[in-house]
Amino acid sequence: QVQLVESGGGLVQAGGSLRLSCAASGTIFSVKDMGWYRQAPGKQRELVATITSFGNTNYADSVKGRFTISRVNAKRTVYLQMNSLKPEDTAVYYCHTEGSASWGQGTQVTVSS
Repeated sequence: QVQLVESGGGLVQAGGSLRLSCAASGTIFSVKDMGWYRQAPGKQRELVATITSFGNTNYADSVKGRFTISRVNAKRTVYLQMNSLKPEDTAVYYCHTEGSASWGQGTQVTVSS
């Protein structure tokens, strides 16, 4: 059973930065493609960014140039560096093992204007 635990969320002013972390256990992390998703109140969950086991990345248009996904396989951890945050980035952010049913519990990010 894969377990994913997110951390690093919080309250930040517009223009600020946060770094989210997702620690994985119960899987061979290095061969897994990983993703960050978010869900704002009243909206569907949406893709933010993904990173393959080879380190190839993909981003939603809304975060390109502001967010960076990365991974450290030795730490079994995937990160999401979020810069130039906007109020519309406010959401619960979830970590996900691509192609599986495994999701983290989510971490709240709130950006004030």
